[in-house]
Amino acid sequence: MTTSKPQEVDPAVRAELDRLRDSIDNIDAAVVHMLAERFKCTQQVGHLKAAHQLPPADPSREAHQIARLRRLAENAKLDPAFAEKLLNFVIAEVIRHHERIADGTAATGE
Repeated sequence: MTTSKPQEVDPAVRAELDRLRDSIDNIDAAVVHMLAERFKCTQQVGHLKAAHQLPPADPSREAHQIARLRRLAENAKLDPAFAEKLLNFVIAEVIRHHERIADGTAATGE
């Protein structure tokens, strides 16, 4: 493996990179906190579904949410396919949690 000598970067460019990266870090933190809040809500949904013997997955709701998120992504100039992949990943995790709740294997405080 070859190593390259670090390139000198103009201080103004370095300052702008640092500013942008700080913004990215803040946005990443906000995304994590928003996902945590979303999962708190979906855990409540999972407990409600389990209490009333409803299935963990709701394909109709999921399809509606995917279409809605694709529209939101388009309006935000974000690739709708990327937004759909992200939501599908989140939905799969939510269903996994709902299945664990229904099976009684969910950890307390989850």
